[in-house]
Amino acid sequence: MTVSVNGVTHEIDAGATLGELIARLGIRRDGIAVARNYDVVARGAIDATALCDGDAIEIIAAVAGG
Repeated sequence: MTVSVNGVTHEIDAGATLGELIARLGIRRDGIAVARNYDVVARGAIDATALCDGDAIEIIAAVAGG
């Protein structure tokens, strides 16, 4: 199935979870916020959030500056 992550299309296995997608993309979980189809996903729900074909995922990472 196909999902969009920050506007880039990715092919993933059917039944994949948001947590699996984040791991597959090599994204560290600390300091990120995630939305699925414009709804923010709570940190505690990331591993249990099943993805569907056509989902739009936005991942925002906090960046410290100085």
